[in-house]
Amino acid sequence: MEKKLIINGGHCHNQFWFTVLLSFVFCFLLFCFDYSVLYSSNSGVSFYSEKTQKANQLAAIDEPSEIPDSQNFPFPENNVSLTIVNNVTDPCSGKYIYVHRLPRRFNVDVLEDCRNLVKWFNMCPSLMNSGFGPKVETPQGVLSEKNWFETNQFMLELIFHQRIKQYECLTNDSSMASAVYIPFYAGLDVGRYLWGYNVSVRDSSAFGIVHWLRKQREWNRMFGRDHFFVAGRIAWDFRRRIDNESDWGSRLMNLPEFMNITVLSIESSSWSNEFAVPYPTYFHPSSDIDVIRWQKRVRARKRRHLFCFAGAPRPTMKDSIRGEIINQCLSANQTCRFLDCKAEGNKCNTPVEVIKVFRDCKFCLQPPGDSYTRRSTFDSIISGCIPVFFHPYSAYAQYIWYFPKNYTKYSVYIPEIDIKTGNVSIDRALSRYSEHRIKAMRKEVVKLIPKVIYANPKSRFERYEDAIDIAVKRVLERVNKVGEITREGKDPSVEFAAGNQWKSKLSGIVGDQPLEPLF
Repeated sequence: MEKKLIINGGHCHNQFWFTVLLSFVFCFLLFCFDYSVLYSSNSGVSFYSEKTQKANQLAAIDEPSEIPDSQNFPFPENNVSLTIVNNVTDPCSGKYIYVHRLPRRFNVDVLEDCRNLVKWFNMCPSLMNSGFGPKVETPQGVLSEKNWFETNQFMLELIFHQRIKQYECLTNDSSMASAVYIPFYAGLDVGRYLWGYNVSVRDSSAFGIVHWLRKQREWNRMFGRDHFFVAGRIAWDFRRRIDNESDWGSRLMNLPEFMNITVLSIESSSWSNEFAVPYPTYFHPSSDIDVIRWQKRVRARKRRHLFCFAGAPRPTMKDSIRGEIINQCLSANQTCRFLDCKAEGNKCNTPVEVIKVFRDCKFCLQPPGDSYTRRSTFDSIISGCIPVFFHPYSAYAQYIWYFPKNYTKYSVYIPEIDIKTGNVSIDRALSRYSEHRIKAMRKEVVKLIPKVIYANPKSRFERYEDAIDIAVKRVLERVNKVGEITREGKDPSVEFAAGNQWKSKLSGIVGDQPLEPLF
């Protein structure tokens, strides 16, 4: 009996200490929880569950629609405060993008006017397949069996917007975003009014989008320096300086607000907030293997012609060298192949015909046309044809995110003054390149193919980065740098300073010396 009481007493004693220990653990956990909440609110570091994180990453952007004005939301006292996400637990840290839900007039309604997007053409078919246009159904043995479309060169705004909807680090919480995308179809909009309309009509959407943006809380955070948008026309179409009716384009990019925005366009001007991205080509592969197979095909192609030119003369442009280039090509007999874009039944807008010519040429001539750059440059690259440039602003000062700084690796430069004065024979100049050198240059050109194409948005590359992947990455680097400068209390406007930036862009390629021909 005594032994039993001792045992029961020991049991009660152990139970008492177990209860004390359990209470201590509970209090400790409660204290830690309270401290973590306090720490999170003071430091700006947020912790998200895996489910919440995934939801933010995959947040879908619906059709653009009206959203409440920013005046309905409270503004923080510090306009540049950002929610910093723990990059150990969140793979999207520093990569989040918030997409503005614009009023329909700035994108959806523009597409509904597709018959009038370009004065001379019905552009409605070009809207098919996420902006890629109709699929090429008869590749005729020239193209691969799939992934080729009749893509219009002005469709980049729609192509980019459709692709960004699939971006893996979208967020509906703008405070988490490193960058803010404006899905404004500025090029498609102004393209309707470039001929026969007064400046008020051409500027209507420009002033409208600025008025709308300034009312958004996202704008007031950094006054647009974390915003970016894509223009599917050359930048000069948006840089009208004065209001004479005869002057070209709209004033969009000369408005003070847009000088704070990072602008991506198919051809940039000399302003430091502009960056050129490739023209859309006809090739939109769905997988890495599609790219690899096409690269192998164009790399191995036996090319019958030394050089070729696809284009038309510009008789009304006194400084154009196209007439001289066409004459040299025609006089070169079998050495040069000319695809006349002014001939009846113009074949220059037909993917099969363009690639058929370029795949059979070692060099493809790329003189300026109505502006410095050409879509043909990118058609030649996807064909494995080495581009020949006559003006440094046609590529070297433009596509700095995409092309090697050492331009001699993938292209040839012949100064246009030498063509105008007749000092250079293109045939003789290109004939001096050995087969070994040509093969090495073509290898570099073929390596560029993934970088200058726009992949099918319904798929995903695993090995390569396409033109949009590269653009998004570089935009994020740029706006994150601006954010760092701002948080350090420095003036971020230096990143958006006006002025001629082409010289600095070229200096990183060719130094301070003028470009020289390579022969």
